[in-house]
Amino acid sequence: MRDLTIGEAARRSGVKVNTIRFYEGRGLLPEAPRTDSGRRLYDGAAVGRLAFIRHARDLGFPLEDIADLLALQGQPGTSCAPADSLARRHLASVEARIAALTALKGELTRMIACDGSDTAHCRVIESLADHALCAGDHARLAEVAAVPGVSD
Repeated sequence: MRDLTIGEAARRSGVKVNTIRFYEGRGLLPEAPRTDSGRRLYDGAAVGRLAFIRHARDLGFPLEDIADLLALQGQPGTSCAPADSLARRHLASVEARIAALTALKGELTRMIACDGSDTAHCRVIESLADHALCAGDHARLAEVAAVPGVSD
């Protein structure tokens, strides 16, 4: 594959141009060589690496784990146990988020089960105003359930 501009590398890998620059800055992608005019050029290996990173991000892996996985990818003769360990740890994190989301869903379902008369007797308003009316302690559930990379 010939050298590609950052825009073409973005199109082929499915990663946005700004994200490519971000990955370079974080060391996940080696800094691209530049033309005399300063334009970045990417080869097939860089596009493959970007696709690897994108796929790992789509699966929710944190950037630190992706860096470790990329390092392992560069050592084809070594044991896959560290990669398996990272994936198992990530799975445990996903399962904890699912459990937290399930608990949040239960609480919200309970809150919205009202007669719908008026806000003076609204279970949602009452529950939000008085945490003691909630079925469980969910103060930290929202934090656990938070999806990496998504913030308010």
